[in-house]
Amino acid sequence: MTNSKTIKLITWNVNGIRACYDKNLPSFVESEKPDILCLQETKAHIEQTEPAIQSLGYKNYFWSSAIKKGYSGTATFSNLKPFDVFRGIDKPEYDSEGRIVWSQFEKFDLYNIYFPNGASGQPRHQFKQNFLKDLFSHLDFEIKRGRDIIVVGDYNIAHLEFDVYAPKGLSTESGFLPEERKWMTEFLNLGFTDCYRHFHPEEKNMYSWWSYKDQARLKNNGWRIDYICATKNLIKNLKSCEILMNQLGSDHCPVVATFEF
Repeated sequence: MTNSKTIKLITWNVNGIRACYDKNLPSFVESEKPDILCLQETKAHIEQTEPAIQSLGYKNYFWSSAIKKGYSGTATFSNLKPFDVFRGIDKPEYDSEGRIVWSQFEKFDLYNIYFPNGASGQPRHQFKQNFLKDLFSHLDFEIKRGRDIIVVGDYNIAHLEFDVYAPKGLSTESGFLPEERKWMTEFLNLGFTDCYRHFHPEEKNMYSWWSYKDQARLKNNGWRIDYICATKNLIKNLKSCEILMNQLGSDHCPVVATFEF
C-alpha cells in the first residue's frame, strides 16, 4: 500500500502583512495549519519585519518585495521544501514590484501571484494587459514542457457574471472589463481549472474581496478575484476548494484547497 500525502494550500491577500499579523494572522495560521501559505500584498521588505512575521513559524519562506517600500509584494511559506524558487519570471518590470514567487516542488510548480490592479488610469491598465500577456506566454511555455502547475493569488479579475455582485454596473470597471474576462477564459482554456468552480460550478454570492466603502462586506457586495487554479493533471489530486468568507483581517478573504498525492 502506498502512502498518500495531503497538502493543504491557502492563498490570501493580506493587504499588509504587518497589519494582518497584528489583527489575527498568527491565530489563523495556528487554526488552519496550511502546509503551504501564499500571501499577497505584503507591503513590506522582509528586513522591515519581526522574525516571527518573517517565517510565520514555517521552515521555508520566500519573500518577493517591491523596490518601492510599502507596496505590492508576495510571500510563500511552506513546510515542504521546494527544490527551486524564483522571485519572478525574468521580467524586470513585474519582478521589481514583487509580484511573483515561483516555487518548484516535487509534484507541481506553484506560482504565488499578485496580479496588477489597472484601476488608477490608462498607464496601469496597459501595464496590467502587458502582464497578462507575458504571464500567459510564460505559463504556456511551462505547460508545453510538461510542468504541472498551480497558480494562486489575487488575480484582480472576476471571471463570470455571478463572480461580482452587480455585473451590469461593474462591466466598465477594471477587474471586470471584457478584455480581462476574455483573458481569464483563455487562461482556463490553456489547461487550467478554477478549483473552486470545479466543486461549486453554479454557486452564487461567493466572493473574496469587498471594498472598504459603503459597508460592502456587511451587504456582501463583493467580487471573486482570488483563485486557486491547477492544470488538468492535478485535478485527480484535488480533494476540496473553499472560500473562507468569514475570515476577517483584510479586505480579501482566504481561499483554501487540499490536494492528495
